[in-house]
Amino acid sequence: MHFKKSNNYQSTVFHEGEVPYITFQKLSEAGVTHGFSTRMGGVSKGIYASMNLSYNRGDDKESVDENFRRIGKAIGFDSRKLVFSNQIHNTQIHKVTEKDCGKVMTGMDGLVTNVKGIPMYTGYADCVPLFFYDPVKEVAAMAHSGWRGTVGRIGAKMVKVMEQEYGCQKENIIAAIGPSICQDCYEISEDVAREFKKEFCECSWEEYLEDKRNGKYQLDLWKVNEIILLGAGIIKEHLDITDICTCCNHEYLFSHRASHGKRGNLGAFIVL
Repeated sequence: MHFKKSNNYQSTVFHEGEVPYITFQKLSEAGVTHGFSTRMGGVSKGIYASMNLSYNRGDDKESVDENFRRIGKAIGFDSRKLVFSNQIHNTQIHKVTEKDCGKVMTGMDGLVTNVKGIPMYTGYADCVPLFFYDPVKEVAAMAHSGWRGTVGRIGAKMVKVMEQEYGCQKENIIAAIGPSICQDCYEISEDVAREFKKEFCECSWEEYLEDKRNGKYQLDLWKVNEIILLGAGIIKEHLDITDICTCCNHEYLFSHRASHGKRGNLGAFIVL
């Protein structure tokens, strides 16, 4: 598998094998089990081929069950204990406990826990996965950040939840911005660009928007989430940023834009 790289961060690590997956250097060095799936190594067919990790796209349940079992074995967690987020592009965050194992957290785009052995899942096909880990308080979290979640600064809200609910100190939190759509592939309309310009007035919009002079813009979600996380107090040396675009690499990763919606879902996972 040879990914097209979209920047020079080189923070992602690709794990080959029967079930390939991606991790981040800083999170791995801190000792937290985590991973991001590819399209490879599963049993699904057709537009879901082969590692589809969603029960809501029309795929066979038995195939998805087996896919979760395989990715769990590869990354190192028990798929039967998974806690799922049912993302609706908002900024709600759920504190995960043992009673949530095997359940779907409806209306939540963020999951956080300090309970060991509980794997958490969020699903993707172009939106931005955010990973968080505090090695001091031993708290793990993840958030789904599409354009609405990004405008809502879900990454900053997660940092605040970790501070207020678990006593984390932001300077200890290690974070990663995962594989998602890059600026070159992500065209947005004037009304969406206006939302970003309004919310992120602390910086020049040219840092993350390219004006195409036709009422359209190219949006850099990676850069905006970097601005959000650094602004929330994450230390730059504790932040990994992806170099892999889901749309550029749609043969290896599910992309909603590249497939025109005919696709499965990728999965992001973290477990203490």
